[in-house]
Amino acid sequence: MRSEAGGNVRKSLTVGIGGLGAIGRQVAAAIDAGVEGLELVAVSARDLEGARAKVAGFARPPKVVRLGELGALADIVVECAPAAVFEKVAEPAIRAGRIFVPSSVGALLPRMHLVDLARETGARIVVPTGALLGLDAVRAVAEGTIHSVRMVTRKPPGGLSGAPHLVENGISVEGLTEPKKVFEGTAREGARGFPANVNVAAALSLAGIGPDRTTLEIWADPALDRNTHRIEVDADSARFTLEIANVPSEENPRTGKNTGLSVIAALRGLTSTLKVGT
Repeated sequence: MRSEAGGNVRKSLTVGIGGLGAIGRQVAAAIDAGVEGLELVAVSARDLEGARAKVAGFARPPKVVRLGELGALADIVVECAPAAVFEKVAEPAIRAGRIFVPSSVGALLPRMHLVDLARETGARIVVPTGALLGLDAVRAVAEGTIHSVRMVTRKPPGGLSGAPHLVENGISVEGLTEPKKVFEGTAREGARGFPANVNVAAALSLAGIGPDRTTLEIWADPALDRNTHRIEVDADSARFTLEIANVPSEENPRTGKNTGLSVIAALRGLTSTLKVGT
């Protein structure tokens, strides 16, 4: 389409969102309120009636469909669902050649066949920064040689409660009076043991030296009221340390308020005339 001035007018991209929890609802509301170049056309969740109720008051209520139907309706499919249903959102969208934006990045690590599928279909997988910072720097030094990447995550105990690693190993975080290290291993192992907690480690590993060489510690710290992440990177071109303290979401303390904002920023970057950062 052409503008009156003779310039090209960029077509809006349609968006479908799978999952309307703390992150999905925030992203949906932001697009409905107005993000240039984006149009919310469909949402989904395991509870379809609940999803209808959540978007009923929107200025332009989107269609409510099953999780696997988003790829047939939208240019961009955003996954904000529990990790257990990740593939129900991801696979149809990637098979349809869409732009797939996952918030449960840890669920992508054991499903790297989806990256191969995206190569076949022309789909793109765009991973938001999430609750981290400095992924631009990590991606930059990864163009050279990275010697090591280490991440230390500290969370209020309530934000870790119920994680599979804790349950399987009989680790309690109740009644702590001092910090307790509950995990040490690779980012891949951490994503498996804490699927709702360390998507940040998965994103970091994909930006840098991979999930099997990125090391991770997780601490339950009763003195904290924020989710903190410290990253130490040693590369041939730079050595740097990054630290961030995110306010937990009231609706879901396992994730930070910044996570949904990061997804919105990633979506805005897909259509923005001026995009800052790699």
